[in-house]
Amino acid sequence: MPEGEAASHAWLASLPIAAAIYRVGNSGAKRIVTNARFDNLALGRARDAGFDPCYFNDLILDMVHNNREEHFERWRSPDKVQPLDVEISVSRFGNEVPHFLVSLVDRTAEVQGNANLRREMMNDSLTGFANRVGFEERVAEAVDAMQSAGVRTGFALLVFDLARFSRINESVGVLAGDELIITVAKRLASRLRSTEIIGRLGGNEFALFAPIDGARGAEVIAARVVKAFDEPCKLSDLEIHIDCAVAAALGDSASDDPMDVLRHAQIALKRAKQSKKFELFSTDKLDRALHRFSLETDLRRALERDELELYYQPLIDLESGKLNGFEALARWTHPSLGAVSPMDFIPVAEESGLIVPLGRWALEKAARTIALWEADMAGDLPIRVSVNLSAVQLLRDDVPGAVEHAIRSAGIDGDRLTLELTESAFVDDPDGARRVLEALKALNTNLAMDDFGTGYSNLAYLQKLPIDVLKIDRSFVSDMLANRDNRAIVSTILSLASALGMKTTAEGIECAAVSDELKGLGCTNGQGYYFARPLTAEAAYSFLSSRSASATD
Repeated sequence: MPEGEAASHAWLASLPIAAAIYRVGNSGAKRIVTNARFDNLALGRARDAGFDPCYFNDLILDMVHNNREEHFERWRSPDKVQPLDVEISVSRFGNEVPHFLVSLVDRTAEVQGNANLRREMMNDSLTGFANRVGFEERVAEAVDAMQSAGVRTGFALLVFDLARFSRINESVGVLAGDELIITVAKRLASRLRSTEIIGRLGGNEFALFAPIDGARGAEVIAARVVKAFDEPCKLSDLEIHIDCAVAAALGDSASDDPMDVLRHAQIALKRAKQSKKFELFSTDKLDRALHRFSLETDLRRALERDELELYYQPLIDLESGKLNGFEALARWTHPSLGAVSPMDFIPVAEESGLIVPLGRWALEKAARTIALWEADMAGDLPIRVSVNLSAVQLLRDDVPGAVEHAIRSAGIDGDRLTLELTESAFVDDPDGARRVLEALKALNTNLAMDDFGTGYSNLAYLQKLPIDVLKIDRSFVSDMLANRDNRAIVSTILSLASALGMKTTAEGIECAAVSDELKGLGCTNGQGYYFARPLTAEAAYSFLSSRSASATD
């Protein structure tokens, strides 16, 4: 190191960092030489922010008194405005008097850069709202502040979902979809209260935190959110009306984890999407959600272990009384719950994706059963078996490929199968559904539209589909004798089917009077408890055999 204070000053001036030399004497540590960078850092903004450069004196004396003169001392200043990395090392001049080199590195730019990066990571770039991580953090901080205040306060977490957003993206493009999200965000921001926190959880789902007490407050906020979409959103030359599903859950700042409350609100949101109205979470919704999750796990295992069965409900020709076929119905006997209704496990299968293996299992099981019956009857099988296809199954699976594999593996003709689809299968993608139906007809299968009249009933499109059978839903059939409107609906459906050259099947026939009425109106087939309940494969074959024997007598 250069000798002399003048030389050391010139040497310090050449350093690219802030630095100073201190000397320890009888009166303590004294700063003897500094460079301009040190003066600017240690005596400028840092002092105004509360940083005292005399603190270096204490550090140096501590090194001397504790015999640590041969070691470096590294330290980060507590200054949040101008954070400094400090390093103190020992140097000696010719007179062997201990001197200490204090060097400072300003980390302000680095800390600000990290803060900016964190801010970007916590915010949604499209809307400027907090993203999921940022929203959860800000909500947790708000609840912590409530707890620190010592006042027991309630809060609500609302979640809302923009309906049809994926279809808008598909129709007008992703950029227009982004523009729509920005428009929505502006409307929401204009209705935000100062005490509320809003975030975009992802895609078309938003969340809002509000310190309130009681369900009524949550309902008021939900109404305010929905009102934001009263007027259509304008995108270029388009006007798009936005429907919004809203749900909420309530929490207590003294006892509830806000992330649990958010999860509860999202559980309620699923219900809101179905009910088309505001839903407030309750514990029974959580119980149902847990039950559905448990059912999903058990259903997956049941499929793996082949624990499900197909039952067969007879389809009777109303004119002749002959057996025309069976409808195959999946049945599940849970080892601890007992019989689980299809109304419970089919929606779980559709939501979880298990509908694909379940649907394939039903197709293959029904095809193998038909093959066994044909073999027992020497190929003279006078009936068809109907198998239900889910709308979700059509979207997620190669249904024509699955049907072809089932009939080829079983060695039966496609004409032995009738495939039943609900109207909802045609709503989202009618052209795609039509192509699937045409592929199924190419396999020589028969096609039925199930639950006709309960959905959209697009008559203009119906005539373009290769449908063989219209099935009339039990909701119209069961009380058609007492309800004139239902009888009129049934009569209209039967007339429509006749005009289009389609056969008809009425579900839910439970008495002779309804059967006779439907026969008089020209309905082709009927099914219901009046004729027979769903039967096991063995019982269904016995039913088939007895009917075939009586027909030949």
